Amino acid sequence: MKNLNLNNHSYKVLIQDFKQWLDILGYAETTVYNLPIHLREFFNYLESHGHNDLSTITTQTVLNYYDHLKCRPNQRREGALSKGHLNKHQQALFKFREYLKAQDAKSPFRVHLKREEKNDKDSLNVLTQEEIKQLFEATSYSNPDDKIRYRDKAILVCCYSCGLRRNELVHLNVSDILFDKQRIYVRQGKNYKERFVPINKHSSRLLEEYIYDWRSEFYKYKETEALFINYRGGRLLGMSFSNRLKSIIKATENSSLQERNITLHSLRHSIATHLLEKGADIEHISTFLGHASLESTQVYTHLLAMPTDMKFNNIPKQRWKK
Repeated sequence: MKNLNLNNHSYKVLIQDFKQWLDILGYAETTVYNLPIHLREFFNYLESHGHNDLSTITTQTVLNYYDHLKCRPNQRREGALSKGHLNKHQQALFKFREYLKAQDAKSPFRVHLKREEKNDKDSLNVLTQEEIKQLFEATSYSNPDDKIRYRDKAILVCCYSCGLRRNELVHLNVSDILFDKQRIYVRQGKNYKERFVPINKHSSRLLEEYIYDWRSEFYKYKETEALFINYRGGRLLGMSFSNRLKSIIKATENSSLQERNITLHSLRHSIATHLLEKGADIEHISTFLGHASLESTQVYTHLLAMPTDMKFNNIPKQRWKK
């Protein structure tokens, strides 16, 4: 939907300004990328229904648009849009309304839409500990190139064991891995918040092996501070991380994993759930994930218990402190 045609110049300008606004506020890379695309679809709908000015939009217009979304076919797979995708379209409208208010522009419509109820476990796509184990094992054969395989393993450590967001991965530098303190310094967290994340001895060893034995195999590795480097010697970016995870999942030959929409964020959800199952305090988990409030963390308390047959090293409570 990112290539939908728009004729209205003011709509095009609004999309660019909206995207810049999200970026300045420090929203995740995926949010900055996806919400303007959803807004473009909304504007395309408006144009096709004779709304060439925001002042002509009413709450009913938004409700009609939402009914349209429920009926339109999914562009990537058979069937209609998923409940999760519908909620993302809602998020785009909510954020656009916030943007208008921030610009001192009178919002021409109110957004009163009911979020589509989803099963928490399905929506978060939490993996079992056995499935996480399969992902780590698959890094032994996820790519013919040794340095890529060890980089894959280090990516899993940061995504799962350390619960980092994709945007946080992108901005990690080698100097942010504090082996002596068993911490990772997250300098580019959500809304530009900094935090320290604990790493256990096993994770520390895997990161150390990647940094000192394999990172130096990448082209122009001395010319960048980036922890994760691409073939051209530059910083590995968001979609590349997502593509590597897809390759790792494919390497597992686990059809169940391949059929589910497993993302980098799914690994973050998984570590939070596994820590909770092991009895970690929810406040410590909230600090670990870098959540602004406990409300964001409490969603994990509603998930059903999962298998715990894979040994998990508990992190002592004092290590959760900054």
